[in-house]
Amino acid sequence: MLGTQVAQLQQDPPAGLADADTVVAGFDEAMVSGFARVSDEAAAALAALADAVAGTPLGVPVADAVGRVTSGGFGPDDLAVLAGARSALLGAAHDALLDRFDTAVGRDRARWTAPSGAPAEISAASGAAAAWLHEVAVAGWRGVDHELLSAVGSAVEAALAEPRLRRLAVLLDGLAAEVRASLPVATMPQVPARRWADLWTRAVLLAQDRSGPADDVERVSGRLLPLGVDVHEHATAVQVQVHAVLEPSDGGPARLVRTTVAAGKVETITGPAVWRLLAAYPVLLAAVAQRRTVSVTDLPVRGGDLSWCESQVRPGEPADPFATGRVLLAEATAAATAPLDRHPAVIAEPVLMEGYRVRKDGDGLTLERDGESIGVTVERLPAAGPLTPALVAASTSCLGLARWDDGRWWVQPLAVQATVKRAPVEAHNGDWAEGVTDPKVAKAEARAGDAVAVLRERAGRLLRR
Repeated sequence: MLGTQVAQLQQDPPAGLADADTVVAGFDEAMVSGFARVSDEAAAALAALADAVAGTPLGVPVADAVGRVTSGGFGPDDLAVLAGARSALLGAAHDALLDRFDTAVGRDRARWTAPSGAPAEISAASGAAAAWLHEVAVAGWRGVDHELLSAVGSAVEAALAEPRLRRLAVLLDGLAAEVRASLPVATMPQVPARRWADLWTRAVLLAQDRSGPADDVERVSGRLLPLGVDVHEHATAVQVQVHAVLEPSDGGPARLVRTTVAAGKVETITGPAVWRLLAAYPVLLAAVAQRRTVSVTDLPVRGGDLSWCESQVRPGEPADPFATGRVLLAEATAAATAPLDRHPAVIAEPVLMEGYRVRKDGDGLTLERDGESIGVTVERLPAAGPLTPALVAASTSCLGLARWDDGRWWVQPLAVQATVKRAPVEAHNGDWAEGVTDPKVAKAEARAGDAVAVLRERAGRLLRR
């Protein structure tokens, strides 16, 4: 990204963005106290939500749902309508921001095409999830207790038994765990209303999802050139998302794609050790650690998400991600965002920035070029790789993800080229995918012991009893 592109990106926010955020914030605040007894402030917030979508096909059903919620005679279907309206507003904000980004950097984006497939039947598991989410909304975040959170167990178990509902099951389990860790919510000085409402909304819509398996899943073959790795780590799970450029074997235009692999974990497994949980994906780990291409054959792709299958890939030749960024990134076509994923928080667009200066702002960093600046989300740097705030501060080139957060654009580094003690240094989040390469970190890891091996040995001992 050049300074002129950053300037265009950082122009005044799209029209209506602040208004949409205010309406959503009002709904989120209403959920804090719950809908068992709607206050005047909550009623006004719900009315504002209905007004915001009044000119759309959602207008009438949302107005009716708001009336029933306000009067106290509502059910799960009414809450699903309100969740849909909230999601639609955030989806519109997402589209406006993404259009601003595409205009600024000149990125082409494919249009969304709905997959075909026979509608799935309504299941008992979906109904159980919707009923629990309804109880949560009635109680409100400050009214949630251990008994209500424990009740989610049966809904999660039922959803896990249906492959198409496993995403919902994981989301319900994670939401309940996060709220449980905050109990008693009634005494919290500040409830994370936006985050919990985001998770609740997505769960409600997933519980309403009746789409069946797609009949026309696209499959792609070609050469995959990784750009960078985004590591998402929580107490019970780790997910690695590889952003890449795909050169189709049929000679079509290059495409921006991402592929994701994940594994369950325990809280004691952190830092570089999380890579050992992903040993089932040796080709992917080698590609990011050794900076190699991958030849893929008939991999399913949905939008920009490539479904990884080790039996359909093989390692290729070395490829410099920065060279890939300089040569292919500007011309690659980005995928459209699936409807349920349209949210400003999920915007993560690969970018290459070069020739900038780094300015320190307290604990934060800002990249400056041609009189324009953009902040760096150093708090997103994973402990599983060698990339640190100090390396970012010493860098002159950065492969990263453009994100929208807190009302402004940021860059999340995935890799940097820097000069340290007059020597060129290059660091990527995925450099330790096949093992730690920094001697000091490796020595510390050796002293701490292999937590993954210890836990596997203990688990095996328990199973043998």
